[in-house]
Amino acid sequence: MLKYLKTIDSEVYNIIKNEIKRQQAYIDLIASENYTPIAVLEAQGSVLTNKYAEGYPGERFYGGCDFVDDVENLAIERAKKLFGAEHVNVQPHAGSQANMAVYFSQIKPGDVILGQGLKHGGHLTHGAKASFSGKLFNSCEYGVDRETEMLDYDEILRIARECRPKIIISGSSSYSREIDFKKFREIADEVSALLMADIAHIAGLVVGKVHQSPIPHAQFVTGTTHKTMRGPRGGIIMCEERFANDIDRAIFPGIQGGPLMHIIAAKAVSFKLCMQDDFKLYAQKIVQNASAFARSMKERGFRIISGGTDNHMFLVDVSVKGLNGKQAEEALKHVGIVLNKNVIPYDTQNPHLTSGIRIGTPAVTTRGMCPEEMEILAQVISEVLVDGIDEKAIARNSKRVSDLAAGFPIYRELN
Repeated sequence: MLKYLKTIDSEVYNIIKNEIKRQQAYIDLIASENYTPIAVLEAQGSVLTNKYAEGYPGERFYGGCDFVDDVENLAIERAKKLFGAEHVNVQPHAGSQANMAVYFSQIKPGDVILGQGLKHGGHLTHGAKASFSGKLFNSCEYGVDRETEMLDYDEILRIARECRPKIIISGSSSYSREIDFKKFREIADEVSALLMADIAHIAGLVVGKVHQSPIPHAQFVTGTTHKTMRGPRGGIIMCEERFANDIDRAIFPGIQGGPLMHIIAAKAVSFKLCMQDDFKLYAQKIVQNASAFARSMKERGFRIISGGTDNHMFLVDVSVKGLNGKQAEEALKHVGIVLNKNVIPYDTQNPHLTSGIRIGTPAVTTRGMCPEEMEILAQVISEVLVDGIDEKAIARNSKRVSDLAAGFPIYRELN
């Protein structure tokens, strides 16, 4: 592998080889990351990257698009079948562009949107002031209940009645409980708003049948094809047929030019893989691992936000151990565990420090790990964060992590 790159550009070659070694040596607990199958990598690295294809299948602005039309149509049809959607656009380069296209297709700058607050688990594009969504639109936010740390749908309805949004966004980037899309639709109908479900994190759980689908309830569903779907980094939009032209025009020519046809081909491959029976088993194992992991952390004296998890992730309040999230993230990196610091609801810490960490199980589940390994990881994390990062603790737990990583290798073909 990479033989031409090694000859032409040894510097980039060495960086990639180092990254391959890092991914194999470290345990990845970042909830938004995964290991995409080799077949997806092959499609992504194919000659389809050479082709410009502005427009849509059958309506391109360049000649020679016969085969890229074929692959985009294939990706669309597979996604429609996989999710049960009426219309699908597979061209968004990322989830942020997917969300942007929905907004731009339906509302105007200054209109009101309502999404989950960034400090309560929402995403930047759900109305955060630092994002285009908060700069162009008048954003309101809902959060989680202070006691339960779960969504309070009665309170969301109250806020919606008060701010009268044009679009309500359901979905999050760090909320560990199942989202009731039916209730969100009822709230949206109550205030005559459109509903957009952002399933960037849980798309794989939805198609794996371990989380309810928003398709019957939301007019618009956006997501990403990596994370729990194990596909290439990219976005997707699904919508009711009556909004199809609006969405397509918002993506092109609205906010994007030429689509990335090699990525679209990789999306098509990942959709096919998601249709296999073993993917449903994989989705089940993700949730089982997250639940076991959270339970093991709780047994070791850590406070788990909302008390547990229904999906692929959970938040841990490390302040109960006298730490902030940044300290915890750095300490665990020393022993070969990669995760991210994360704000927790009603956090009193600086956002650059945070009181929590976010733990996700998609990547370790792809490696074949089970609840037994989650128990080992919980023990390592507990020892590192409680005992500190003295040399003996680092050496002992680095060895345990190294042995665990070696026992569950990835990408043998790339060595």
